[in-house]
Amino acid sequence: MNYRAAKKYILNRLRTELSVHLYYHGLHHTLDVLKMATKIAMEEGIRGRDLVLVKTAALFHDAGFVKNKHAGHEAEGCIIVRDQLPALGYDSADIEKICGMIMATKIPQTPTNLLEEIICDADLDYLGRPDFYSIGNTLFKEMKVYHLISDEIAWNKLQVSFLSGHRFHTRTNKALRDPLKQQYLQLLILEVRSEK
Repeated sequence: MNYRAAKKYILNRLRTELSVHLYYHGLHHTLDVLKMATKIAMEEGIRGRDLVLVKTAALFHDAGFVKNKHAGHEAEGCIIVRDQLPALGYDSADIEKICGMIMATKIPQTPTNLLEEIICDADLDYLGRPDFYSIGNTLFKEMKVYHLISDEIAWNKLQVSFLSGHRFHTRTNKALRDPLKQQYLQLLILEVRSEK
């Protein structure tokens, strides 16, 4: 597996092909997910080939956004993976694992094994971090541009609904991120009540 070549290939595509209106789903998000997936995987005891697969999945999990559409970007990302990675020494079992991880990030998340749980938690890691509001604001801005949300009141209601339904999957993120996420949820519930 030539991970370096895979990383160079997809980062170059994301850098040059993503819409400037992807304020949340930009290159910075992919790099954040790569960083957090690596950290969580190490905490969860993942090493060797599986660690490389997790890092590759993190790099490609939003690659489908080069098509500039939100719906179905996970499946588009898998098309890119299946098209590009065999030439870089990833075998069919590797590719299926990577696509399993990518598809598990589709909302609502549906991980079926530890590697998929790691990618899912890395993808939404910010929900339990101090930069929750600043990152959330980029998602709100992006959703407004794509006409997926109307205003701040609708956004706050969506956040309450989303945070209420979301759960972290790995031992690491349950311990590290869930307490702060619960605090944000309570604050947002109060915010929504005050908007009525």
